[in-house]
Amino acid sequence: MLAALLQMALLITCGVVWKHVAPQHISVLAHRRAITDLVFYILLPALVLNVIWTTPLNSSSLQISFLAFCGITIGLLLMWLALQFFNVSKKQTGALLLAAAFPNATYLGLPVLDRVIGEHSLAIVLQYDFFACTPILLSFGILLAHHYGDHKTKVNPLRELMKVPPLWAVAIGVTLNLTGVEQPEFLHANLSILASAVVPLMMIVLGMSIQWNSLRLRFLPLLSIVVAITLIIVPLSVFGLSHVLDLADQLIIPVTLIAAMPTMIFGIVICERYQLDSELYAAAITLTTIASLVTLTTAFYLLSPS
Repeated sequence: MLAALLQMALLITCGVVWKHVAPQHISVLAHRRAITDLVFYILLPALVLNVIWTTPLNSSSLQISFLAFCGITIGLLLMWLALQFFNVSKKQTGALLLAAAFPNATYLGLPVLDRVIGEHSLAIVLQYDFFACTPILLSFGILLAHHYGDHKTKVNPLRELMKVPPLWAVAIGVTLNLTGVEQPEFLHANLSILASAVVPLMMIVLGMSIQWNSLRLRFLPLLSIVVAITLIIVPLSVFGLSHVLDLADQLIIPVTLIAAMPTMIFGIVICERYQLDSELYAAAITLTTIASLVTLTTAFYLLSPS
């Protein structure tokens, strides 16, 4: 696990460096968004379609989705309870609730689990994220952000969900899977080529998203709670619930590791759009990502049978 995380850290470092040396004809934010859009609208849907189309869908898929829902719910409730003891603004409350609830399942979970568990774990990651996390973020998460933010225009979560290409890829993949349509070899080859670019580009984007200047001392008490909830309490809860649900043994470790991922990068887009405290959310991304190098390594070795 440590070797895999160090490899990921090297790619993340490339993103950090690129943020400072990228050509100045467009802004750093524009560079990041260009890469993100390429992944989000073309490459990630290709990966999702390729994997979901050929993955057996059964009761385990429902269990994975339910565990993801439970992890999000636990994160939200614990963060909300903790904030009752702090004097924070509505914008900060909204940002912290999102930061504690939604893991970086795809952008970090995909490459990490692919390296330490194997290619078969990709289907687990995608089901965890796109069967639960992303739909909840773009429905309830948007309503939450609208409530705590200053963005007063009318919110339509269904319309937001319809704008997400990976979710369309999920719908198409599930339909083709359940109807028994065979995946043509030439299509599989082309989808695989597109999918292979997802991981390195996501790691570079993650590096470009880290904002060191957001780690302010006054944020540390709040951020330490986010770290504890996101990286320790939620994965422990998911691990326990997976045994209660009698989840297949080979799924327990990957699902627990996905639940232990740091704060979701995509949430920064929600914070910016609905005028939550984006700086605080960026600080949560930065600190949880750094801390996850330790917690993910520890979790993997504690969970591994050998």
